[in-house]
Amino acid sequence: MSLDYKSLDELFDELKELRKKSIEGGGQEKIEIQHKKGKLTARERLEKLLDPGSFQELGWLMTTRSRYYDELGIDFKKVKYLGDGVVVGYGRIEDKLVYVFAQDFTVMGGSIGEAHGEKIARIIEMAIQNQAPVIGLWDSGGARIQEGVASLHAAGKIFAANVKASGIIPQISLILGPCAGAASYSPALTDFIIMTKGSYMFITGPQVVKAATGVDVTFEELGGAYIHATTSGVAHFVTENEDDAFKITKRLLRYIPSSNNDEPEYIDTGDPWYRETPELDTLVPSDPMKSYDVKNIIYSIVDNGEFLEVQQDFGRSAVIGFARIGGYVVGIVANQPAVNAGVIDIDASVKIARFVRFLDAFNIPIITFVDTPGFMPGLDQEHGGIIRHGAKILYAYASATVPKITIVLRKAYGGAYIAMGSRSLGADIVFAWPTAEIAVMGPEGAVRILYRKQAAKHKDPEEFMRQKLIEYRRLFANPYRAAELGYIDDVIMPSETRKKIYMALEALREKREEILPRKHGNMPL
Repeated sequence: MSLDYKSLDELFDELKELRKKSIEGGGQEKIEIQHKKGKLTARERLEKLLDPGSFQELGWLMTTRSRYYDELGIDFKKVKYLGDGVVVGYGRIEDKLVYVFAQDFTVMGGSIGEAHGEKIARIIEMAIQNQAPVIGLWDSGGARIQEGVASLHAAGKIFAANVKASGIIPQISLILGPCAGAASYSPALTDFIIMTKGSYMFITGPQVVKAATGVDVTFEELGGAYIHATTSGVAHFVTENEDDAFKITKRLLRYIPSSNNDEPEYIDTGDPWYRETPELDTLVPSDPMKSYDVKNIIYSIVDNGEFLEVQQDFGRSAVIGFARIGGYVVGIVANQPAVNAGVIDIDASVKIARFVRFLDAFNIPIITFVDTPGFMPGLDQEHGGIIRHGAKILYAYASATVPKITIVLRKAYGGAYIAMGSRSLGADIVFAWPTAEIAVMGPEGAVRILYRKQAAKHKDPEEFMRQKLIEYRRLFANPYRAAELGYIDDVIMPSETRKKIYMALEALREKREEILPRKHGNMPL
């Protein structure tokens, strides 16, 4: 008796047919609909994001699980898709190894089914094991209703993998379409979210909102890119289109290491570290009531004026982002006097604290530029929890063990002075410009409190208060008293700042700090 084996050609043809079927996703008609919306397919996106020819797909033969559909009376043949609506694998971006997954909206709206979730969770686990960043391309209607609780379990496995990866490898999420319901929590657990205009994220859709509140809202009003960039703070970057989203991803990866076991890559940028910046000597007004744009200071100091700002439209009284100084990657945190005088409100607190935590997790030195009159006063801020949110900055700076270099530019008052990378929170080196004012509160307010009763008895109260204000400024509202006490290491000319920061970075390169054993601290979340 002879066995009827398939020929090699038949076996190879079968493999080719399966690959073709997998690449087709939900079919040509749905692909055309995707293109008409100005959106690429999952594989097209990966081709643009990754280095040419570097992508290696895994798990493309996994299929939609059948048992749920049989019970619902759905013809499984119509919903059985190779890959189950998500493309996963690994490749390279500018020769850096990355793990990726891209949801395929042409397959059941990119919804998360059991196999879909398993694939994503597994690729995140592989990224952890191989110490490489993971990048998710989201385009999903959320958990797959047809698979019931199994789809929720699958989403939960993704979340658990995100949490396991947190602080070990960088996680970047690109929102390129809808990211609804349970699906939106995974990007929220990652380090950076990049949204294209026209994409949106929300937990409950417009219909649910209307049913609960009676208010009509559009997808854009509820959770569009603009809302998440300006109001909720969910989005870190917003781009015009998918190509720009890929460009931002590549820029971001140039600044961050592949894992917490690596150092950020040093690159000779051609900008001499000893370059002085004479323009800074006149940039900050000596009058503390006059504003200026702190970004001009940053652009002047960093290599070639290149600064990748993060969350530029959220918590705008603070500025955060990545740059290089003398070729070394740094994370920059600064108060922004051009917005509400640089006061720290709830949004700015959360923005600063989360960024500092990321920098510390991935061995990136923190450069802090201080010019703030304090935390934002007001009933809405107090009731909104400014104490709790402001404490996040304190916690983040105090627990950070990377090199911390602080430059006090002008105002540094009260609790905000402490919070912004002060010596008491563990700053390694603190510089101050001659324009710095370091005090419990602004001179005007302090003098009114200290001398109110005496002024009332004086024959010329206004002149008396003016003299006391001059005296207070001379004694306290300058960097020299803090330097006498050792809280400031050096008072420098503004034009020396770049050189001073670089030399401090060199001196702190081998910094090691012992951490007491504990499971984890309890951050004031």
